[in-house]
Amino acid sequence: MRQQAFDSAAAQVSTFMPQNIDAHPLEFTGSGGEYFRVWIVNVLLSIVTLGFYTPWARRRTAQYFYSHTLVAGSPLEFTAQQRKMVVGFVLLMLITLAYNIAANTGQDAAVGLLLLGGAALSPLIWGSAMRFRLGSTRWRGLRLQFTASWKEVYLASWPLFALALVWFGVFFGLQMLSPELAQVLEEVEEEAARPKMPAFTPAMGALLLLGLALTVLCFIRLEYNYKSLLVLKTQVGAEKGRWKPVYMDFVKVWLATVAVFILCVVGFSLLIGLLAGSSIALVASQSSRMGLWLFVVIMVSIVAGIFMLVLASAPARAYREARMFQLMWNNIGVSQVARFKCHLKSGRYVGLRLKNMLLTLLTLGLYRPFARVSEYRMKCESVTLHVKGGVEQVAGTLVRQQQGGLGDALADAAGLDLIG
Repeated sequence: MRQQAFDSAAAQVSTFMPQNIDAHPLEFTGSGGEYFRVWIVNVLLSIVTLGFYTPWARRRTAQYFYSHTLVAGSPLEFTAQQRKMVVGFVLLMLITLAYNIAANTGQDAAVGLLLLGGAALSPLIWGSAMRFRLGSTRWRGLRLQFTASWKEVYLASWPLFALALVWFGVFFGLQMLSPELAQVLEEVEEEAARPKMPAFTPAMGALLLLGLALTVLCFIRLEYNYKSLLVLKTQVGAEKGRWKPVYMDFVKVWLATVAVFILCVVGFSLLIGLLAGSSIALVASQSSRMGLWLFVVIMVSIVAGIFMLVLASAPARAYREARMFQLMWNNIGVSQVARFKCHLKSGRYVGLRLKNMLLTLLTLGLYRPFARVSEYRMKCESVTLHVKGGVEQVAGTLVRQQQGGLGDALADAAGLDLIG
């Protein structure tokens, strides 16, 4: 009797024991040399066809990276229909062409309508692109799905409309602070000659700074809303994504990025100042013999200075990309069956980006495919998938949960490739 009670208790304990969690580091099996062959063909055919080969080039690129990305030992698949990628590309080209024609022919009403329509349809474009990309992704026969409704997409897009209100308020406030500004705008519309510009006051400067600050916060909020909606509404089988980050996590990444940018600009400015100072002193000592070369040296110095300041933003952009990648992949999962962990080092990624930029410049762009592969490999192989209960068991369960027949057909019909 006592033995039976013990066996019953043991059975109950084993039922509620946590399942084993298997760790599977992601792998990338591609190489720069292999991708170079894909890349150079894409570039040459895009040039020959005046850009019309772009959708085919994008599909070949996606298929290469997907097929060489191994998740738990199995590659990803990119199954997008080429026809839908071509349709999306043609639509974007037609819209761009219509806008350029309207702008170049002075049709202000048409330009305004196109801009207003683009702003109103941008959430629809984003949602359609996400449906297309996720619906075209397969792993072990499992299809990813973006299940957000259009109402949810537009609700997540509220920072776009808030941004329009912010700058409407800034413009109206500037007119209130400086009545002369409204008169200047009227004279500009009437094509009056040389309207007198109003005085710029500290209050106007403060209003503009407030508008810029709110603009940055709106963009950060939009990025947060879209990424959270993308994860929470992505479905594998019957399991949905899990999301942990909060808005302030994104704000902290942006603040750190701004700090890195300022440090880089200060450092590059000091370096440029030292180099320019020594160059000017050398030129001044030889100015009597240099003649025209003096002008050339000064112009080259100015161009080099501008170029160096542009390069100063590269470390900040790479830093933000690495920090955002860490934030995302350390805080997302699939329901309660899987989660991801990321050990990407921001400093190493920034160093790799700077090395790749230098080699790309020295090779006149030919190193670009090798740079892209190396950066993708570093990010991909920094991620580890943790699966509860084993990959085979979980994948089999998700496949049984997945819709078939009509569901697959509807998924294939949804979305267009509208974002480059």
